[in-house]
Amino acid sequence: MTLPRFHLAVPVDDLAAARHFYGEVLGCPQGRSSDTWIDWNLRGHQFVTHLVEHGERPSASNPVDGHDVPVPHFGLLLAVEDFHVLSERLRAAGTEFVIEPYLRFAGLPGEQWTMFLRDPAGNALEFKAFADDAQVFAV
Repeated sequence: MTLPRFHLAVPVDDLAAARHFYGEVLGCPQGRSSDTWIDWNLRGHQFVTHLVEHGERPSASNPVDGHDVPVPHFGLLLAVEDFHVLSERLRAAGTEFVIEPYLRFAGLPGEQWTMFLRDPAGNALEFKAFADDAQVFAV
């Protein structure tokens, strides 16, 4: 199953911190940039960090499989092997997880590896992997 590409822009309050996190910790190649934004190649997707003044953001969550999933969040589907490589990379970088990497819905439709974390600006990110991509939209 080939999933479509996306373009996503998120607010950040420190471009240097964003450059370190997305470029060095996550390993995303940097594209075009200016004094107020940076384009990233997030596994073939265009992801942009835009500099904004820091402000309080509402914090919400929804219960899913016994965990409080942060809302809003964005995510990326990975191959299972890539998921585990990234989770080890994040651990090695000292990343604090909102939800530690684990297997969600084990043995059920939609079984997936998942993890949640926040970037330096507080944006919630989810990375997940399905052993069977046909299960992405399973009910």
